[in-house]
Amino acid sequence: MKQLILSVIMSWCSVVVQAQEVWTMQRCMQYAVEHNHEVKRAELELDNYKATKTAAIGRFLPEIDARVGAQYSFGRAIDPETNIYTDVSTFNNVYSLSASLPVFDGFSSIHALRAAKASVLMGQSAFRQKQNLTALAVLQAYANAAYYEGLVRMAGEKVEETTLLLRQTRVLEEVGRKSSADVAQVESQQAEANYELTRQQNLLASALLELKKEMGFPLSEELKVKSEEGLVRRPEGESQFATAVPVSSLHSLSPKDSSLLTLHSSLQQARYQMQASKHEWHQARAALYPSLSLSAGLNTTYFHTLHSDASQSFHTQLKNNMGEYIGVVLNIPLFNRLQTVTSIRRAKNNYRIACENYAQKQLELEKLAREAWQDWQGYLKQTEQMERKVEADSLAYQLTRRQFEKGLSTAIDLHATSTQLLKSKATLLQCQLMTIVKEQLVRYYQGIEIWTE
Repeated sequence: MKQLILSVIMSWCSVVVQAQEVWTMQRCMQYAVEHNHEVKRAELELDNYKATKTAAIGRFLPEIDARVGAQYSFGRAIDPETNIYTDVSTFNNVYSLSASLPVFDGFSSIHALRAAKASVLMGQSAFRQKQNLTALAVLQAYANAAYYEGLVRMAGEKVEETTLLLRQTRVLEEVGRKSSADVAQVESQQAEANYELTRQQNLLASALLELKKEMGFPLSEELKVKSEEGLVRRPEGESQFATAVPVSSLHSLSPKDSSLLTLHSSLQQARYQMQASKHEWHQARAALYPSLSLSAGLNTTYFHTLHSDASQSFHTQLKNNMGEYIGVVLNIPLFNRLQTVTSIRRAKNNYRIACENYAQKQLELEKLAREAWQDWQGYLKQTEQMERKVEADSLAYQLTRRQFEKGLSTAIDLHATSTQLLKSKATLLQCQLMTIVKEQLVRYYQGIEIWTE
């Protein structure tokens, strides 16, 4: 009984700890890569490419067949021993073993194997690309959730602040330093703060639901993300706006550094698709060449006339009726209603399409990489500027509140400076989070798997 109670308590404690556990951005991306449904489908598609490669290897191996047949004849039939018609019932048993080996097929098997290898590499790149895209989607969803988490915290602080201000204003009203109109204005500000807190909590719930969906996380379980302070905090002695990776390790993606884009999974996928299409084209051309194959085999039969004991034994017939053969087949294609020419033309066009896709992907990737770098640098500067603005707005709010307590300013002035400070803090938080997102996007375009770190 004690052990049962202890196990129940431990299970309850583990559930509570898991519910209170804070998920970091990196852990959310790793979880999504392991549980996302699109990633799992890409993994299964990669296994199909590997199966195709195995089948291409099998084309170099001999094909071996074994056949066993049994036939029961009754009524008018041909006697296998005398080759004349008879009316007796007979039983005929056939055994055969054959093997064939392609000697030359116009290099079709070689090109099929090379195309399969390129397809496997393409599948691996597509799998990594799907992992990276899933990680980026989770990264954006996590940033949105962290943003609304920060807004909820700010809105909660605003509610506490207006509640305290309302108490002070009522006290000042009792001593005659504030009017009932000032109290009503502060009450209006408190109601507005409560409304904003409720609205931000609803937006946070929606953002967490979207994050769970991108991660493949159970929607019924609780998911708590790290607060924005822990997300953007920097080590002591380091600039507050320094990135998680030194700038020196991230290239500016100038034209001289465009070779870094070759490491990107989507570009590798397009390149391997081009290689596979090229070998499929050569494989289609192989149908114009003659093919040569070698075959060999053996067969034997057993025959028995029913209701008769005159036939030889089973073992004797198998030995006496044994036959072997070996053959060579040369197949020369002459005319197949233009099917080969059409297949070659189609395969060649597919190769050209793959080349165009590769060139277009390379151009688009370089453009997106440069944009990501520029956005990252821009958000770094915006973050520095917004920090100064938050400091200035915070000072203005403190001064306005002191003036309000002394009767030198109105509640409307206090509300305006408070709203401006809250807006500046929200913008600063957004810039900080977008700096992290754009930094990871720059790393993604440089071929770095952001979810593995």
